[in-house]
Amino acid sequence: MMEGEVVSKHFIEQIIDKDLEEGTYQKVVTRFPPEPNGYLHIGHAKSIILNSGLAKEYGGTFHLRFDDTNPMKEKSEYVESILEDVRWLGADFGDNLFYASDYFDAMYESALKLIRKGKAFVCDLTADQIREYRGTLKEPGKESPYRNRSIEENLELFERMRAGEFPDGSKVLRAKIDMASPNINMRDPVIYRIARMSHHNTGDRWCIYPMYDFAHPIEDAVEGVTHSICTLEFEDHRPLYDWVVRELEFEHPPKQIEFAKLYLQNVITGKRYIKKLVEDGVVDGWDDPRLVTISALRRKGVTPEAIRMFMKLSGVSKANSTSDMAMLEYCIREDLKMKAARMMAVLDPVKLVIDNYPEDTTELLEVENNQENAEMGTRQVRFGRELYIEREDFMEVPPKKYFRLFPGNEVRLKNAYFVTCTDFVKDEQGNVTEVHCTYDPATRSGSGFEGRKVKGTIHWVEAGSAVDATVRLYENLIREGEEVLKDDYSNLNPDSLVERKHCKLEAAFADAEPGERFQFLRHGYFCTDTKDSKKGQLVFNRIVSMKSSYKPK
Repeated sequence: MMEGEVVSKHFIEQIIDKDLEEGTYQKVVTRFPPEPNGYLHIGHAKSIILNSGLAKEYGGTFHLRFDDTNPMKEKSEYVESILEDVRWLGADFGDNLFYASDYFDAMYESALKLIRKGKAFVCDLTADQIREYRGTLKEPGKESPYRNRSIEENLELFERMRAGEFPDGSKVLRAKIDMASPNINMRDPVIYRIARMSHHNTGDRWCIYPMYDFAHPIEDAVEGVTHSICTLEFEDHRPLYDWVVRELEFEHPPKQIEFAKLYLQNVITGKRYIKKLVEDGVVDGWDDPRLVTISALRRKGVTPEAIRMFMKLSGVSKANSTSDMAMLEYCIREDLKMKAARMMAVLDPVKLVIDNYPEDTTELLEVENNQENAEMGTRQVRFGRELYIEREDFMEVPPKKYFRLFPGNEVRLKNAYFVTCTDFVKDEQGNVTEVHCTYDPATRSGSGFEGRKVKGTIHWVEAGSAVDATVRLYENLIREGEEVLKDDYSNLNPDSLVERKHCKLEAAFADAEPGERFQFLRHGYFCTDTKDSKKGQLVFNRIVSMKSSYKPK
């Protein structure tokens, strides 16, 4: 940063600055608290990057904590995937890995404390009755007939709930706050329920489990979190958050701050929808590259640096807005353009025969790996009499302004020679199977053509050394302009996955490692698939095309 330069800070940074200046907190502690009930998506990436970034910016501590208070939907599989995602994004939590279930004893003791203070009671109303008693946004609720049980009776009943004496759903523990509150979340909310479910971390030790709105502020306070940063839908829950930490008399209570979620056009982020897609076999698991789960983006070939750039451009605010997928794609291109080797791949091959090139002869051409990054060096590319070119790079009867191969036209073969089309061969169905041409030996690698104008340049792959591969071309999973997946899948995009087999790639691809990224000249950026690709049976995923409709401001 230049001396005197003004740095614009978002509203959360301004709050933290004020808290530190006033001595409210001595050190910043943030956390990312995922529920292990599914895989993380790009919206979670914003929270991970924001929370870990703030901790780093202020020399504080970042925690990863699993909010595993609902064993009905939680799996160890999800825990492992979340750990991998957070580490991949570069969010350093060090030894600060926690589980809400580690605090079940503290939460139970907290509940007992509220009962002793006369701030919680055991209620026998059914779930439907509780909803009925709660009232509406316009009408106040009415008190439970069990609200005025004595402290002694509530303590006894709650201990018996823990001991497993009552069936599931027969009793709950509720906070005693205000049934006339204009905020429905404050109308004696349920804070514990009976649920005989085996927990991935605590096994069968507990048959009562805390509700999220009760557990979360306790977790934050126990860990010493200073700024509990969450998305806007929790804004109405903040009074309850503050009530819990106040009534439990924590010495340094955390502060909840809400920010706007990341919304992305034409993508599916709801765990319920993704889970259904996976279970119905519509997609190839939670990491299908058509999804925007973090594991899917990683498998597709997106880099964590690109996601961080995207989050920076998206900004942090209190106002909900929707980001364009084109902005994410712009960030991906910007990140990869200096990193990825630019190589030749023919996705719809047709044979090109150079009739005047010596038979049974090949030569090596020196080619830059990345014309914008000299540090990436050069490689040797084999050239010979028979090549593969893209089918679209030849037309028997071309339209105006078509500058590629057609009878009598001359083009430049990328990094090689000028060639002139002389003939072509069709099969019985009228499909072109071979294009014939002659070459000018004096034009090798851009030499010997002063004064000659050639408007077209096409890429190619030498046939004898070509690597056979499958290439997957991805688009949005749902049709353009639609945001919600229909239950009958009628708005799925039929072109969301186009798989092209027997593509021809230059010989250097034979050693491509899983996860390695390349630019296929003219086609876009691609990544070796980490799930299906193997030596001799290579599979590449398109990360993003070369075209961009986004212009940075």
